[in-house]
Amino acid sequence: MIPSISTSRIRQIAAFFGIIAVIFGAFGAHALKTQLSANALENWKTAVNYQFVHALALLLLATLPINRLIRLSAWFFSLGIVCFSGSLYLLSIREILTINTAFVGPITPIGGLFFILGWLCIFFSAFKKN
Repeated sequence: MIPSISTSRIRQIAAFFGIIAVIFGAFGAHALKTQLSANALENWKTAVNYQFVHALALLLLATLPINRLIRLSAWFFSLGIVCFSGSLYLLSIREILTINTAFVGPITPIGGLFFILGWLCIFFSAFKKN
């Protein structure tokens, strides 16, 4: 059973993730650029970029007729942002937080899988008759 989600809720989620992406992008460009290694900063930028792309994809989903596959795609994109981008954010700042992030590494590819599943749902929804 897929939890129900309306187009207005998808727009709200998209806007939330978009706002956070702008904030995190600015934070990385200004506050973190002197605090992180080049590799960590590149990971931060990757997280922001993927979050932006998928926030915009969520916004696009809100313009489509809602069906089971579109709902699934919205959930997969949201989970992908949390897992993929969220884990990269944590991995990026581990140098300054001095926390053990061993548990975070395996979450990144799971988030990537969620993104793939979301795009597959959109692909297959194109073949569904409404």
